[in-house]
Amino acid sequence: MFDAYSGYQQFSRLALYLLICLLLGLVVGDVVLVLCIGAFLILAWHYRQLMRLNYWLWKDRRLTPPQGSGSWEGVFNGIYRLQGKNRKRVSQLAALLGRFRQGAEALPDAAVVLDSGLNILWCNKLAQLMLGLVWPQDNGQRVDNLIRHPDFSAYLKKARFQEPLELPSPVSEKRMLEVRLMAYGDRQLLLIARDITRVRQLEGMRKEFVANVSHELKTPLTVLQGYLEMMESMADETDPNRKALVLMQQQTGRMQSMVEQLLVLSRIEDASEINLANVIDMNKMLAVLRTEAEALSRERYQITFDFDTKLHVHGNELQLRSACSNLISNAIRYTEPGGKVTICWKKVATGAMFSVTDTGIGIPPQHIARLTERFYRVDNARSRQTGGTGLGLAIVKHALNHHHSELVVMSEPGKGSTFSFVIPLHLLAQ
Repeated sequence: MFDAYSGYQQFSRLALYLLICLLLGLVVGDVVLVLCIGAFLILAWHYRQLMRLNYWLWKDRRLTPPQGSGSWEGVFNGIYRLQGKNRKRVSQLAALLGRFRQGAEALPDAAVVLDSGLNILWCNKLAQLMLGLVWPQDNGQRVDNLIRHPDFSAYLKKARFQEPLELPSPVSEKRMLEVRLMAYGDRQLLLIARDITRVRQLEGMRKEFVANVSHELKTPLTVLQGYLEMMESMADETDPNRKALVLMQQQTGRMQSMVEQLLVLSRIEDASEINLANVIDMNKMLAVLRTEAEALSRERYQITFDFDTKLHVHGNELQLRSACSNLISNAIRYTEPGGKVTICWKKVATGAMFSVTDTGIGIPPQHIARLTERFYRVDNARSRQTGGTGLGLAIVKHALNHHHSELVVMSEPGKGSTFSFVIPLHLLAQ
């Protein structure tokens, strides 16, 4: 088709037309007049083709172009070909958009597409049910004008979307939603809302159950331990039941320790927010930790202290002391007598770091990620021997979460471990 409408052919046609006009002018005897009339006729013809093209593009509803001739035949056919390609591309995009919407409708979560100005571009049906949106009436509306909750407005204003936001559903206060915002495309945002009502109910039931059971077990265990102590004191050295009484008392003490730690963990979990305005007297707390460490070691370990007594932080003293105490007791418990334990509290570039380093048995790398899970033990047999409950590091994890920190574990089997955490700079006391 390109050869049929090449520039050489068009130039040949124009030259032939002008030659005919020139010969006709020579015959008539007025070459200039005939050439002017010929030029006018060819301009009029081109203008008529332009009018036909304009009418077809803007008014004519037919898909096929008008029948052109000469150079305009290639123009008409070229535009028709481009329109065909455009229709095919639009059809493909429409099919792709349809598949996207079908996939978005199949999501188990509410999905809302927002532009850079937080205006709604699209939402699925679950967004209408869970967030109270109306589609397509809410198209172009700002999402914070429709979801009117102070926490949601503050969340959007801070623009820190790494962590999800929990808020009640605008449709029902009894439903709790977890909202996430993710950036994608050309400065667009995808809002995902998930119904976590059932998860929160189960979590609340679990916490309540653990707290109630732990509280109810505390009294009978105390009574049982008291009677066992009395029976042990009354038994003779040759009494065959004395060994059983000692073993029963040890296991009762272990159960009591587990109950107390469960109660501590429940209290830390229930305290969803702590007063970070309180300044912790680290000198007093570190002195208590030193006394506890020396009491646990019983002069069987080399314990080294490296404390910066001028370094104080904001937070909850009971929770932070519980976290540090658990790390120290674990280091001593899992280190052989004669080993070395180093306890540090010092200033670092990112804040204040507390670390406990031991020369104990170490931890295989495949277990490190699960250490803070409840009741998780690397070696069940050794935990029973040392009296471990599997709750200490879970307490540490929750206590550190309240202080915007997390536990870092570095360990090598057979060489020892280092457990540390950093209190961030904004919680340091001036």
